[in-house]
Formats: sequence, C-alpha cells, structure tokens
Amino acid sequence: MAVMQGQDIALLLQLSIQDGPQIFSKDLAANLCISPSEVSKAQKRCVESGLLYISGGEKRVNRSGLMEFLAHGLRYAFPAVRGSMVRGVPTGVAAEPLRSRFLEDKDPPAVWPYPDGKVRGIALIPLYAGAPKASLRDSKLYSALALADAIREGRTREKNLAVELLRELLHA
Repeated sequence: MAVMQGQDIALLLQLSIQDGPQIFSKDLAANLCISPSEVSKAQKRCVESGLLYISGGEKRVNRSGLMEFLAHGLRYAFPAVRGSMVRGVPTGVAAEPLRSRFLEDKDPPAVWPYPDGKVRGIALIPLYAGAPKASLRDSKLYSALALADAIREGRTREKNLAVELLRELLHA
C-alpha cells in the first residue's frame, strides 16, 4: 500500500467541492496543476485508503472518512513546515474564510512561496507544489487548502473553526 501524499488530499478536496460526481482525470490534472499521471496515482492511493470510490466515470469521496482524517490526522501526516520571509499567497488563518474572523496579530502571515504572490510573509510549505497556482484559479479550492493549512498549523481555536468551516464547504 502506497503512502498518501499531499496532492492526494488536494484531489479529495477538489472532488468534494465540485458539482456532480463526474469529472475527467485530465480536468482534475488541469484544476490541480499536476500531471494526469499524478492524478491517476493519487486516485489509486485514495481508493486504497478507503477515502475514494470509483465506479465507471463517477468518483465519490468518503466525506465522513475524509473529515475524520482532516480533523484528527492531517497535522500529523503532513506537519506544517515553516521557512523564511518570502513573497507568496496567504494561507491558513491569513486567508479567507478565516482571516476576517480573527484579530490580526503582529506576526507576518503564513504564505505559500510563489513568485507571483502579492503578500510577504513566513513561508509555509504547501501540501503539494501546485497549490498556490491552483488556488489562484479556483477560490473554493483555495478556501479548502487554506483551511487545511489552518488545521496543520493553527492554534486550537483556529483549528476547530477550520474543521467546522471545511465540514460546511465539503458538505460532510
């Protein structure tokens, strides 16, 4: 059995937030900014883990299992790794839907390193390399990945709110 990777979580989030159970792998690859072969491998790992069911052209996410993993296992399987000051895309508590719910503190925001990013902050290595680019194309995916980062690196209150908001976003 293969070990889950960060792009597997992104794939499950993407499948959970889209309308309808049918999406072609090439479209998933384009949406997530990864190759079609990476989508294929990610789907296989997700099926092996019991978080994804594929029947014909339909892909169905085990949403309750995904939420359980996100709430209780994500921060351990994919711990937050911080870096230095960089230009990038805000994530975690520094991004919506959490940013407006917490008072700004004096610390620089967490950002995914990205050359076209507009914000300077402390680098937080994303779940997978394509996250910043894919997020700038799709606001729902951006929200889901930013909430996942809040779970990975947030304080208890932030983490709990992120879990609640993700549950709503994913209809889990």
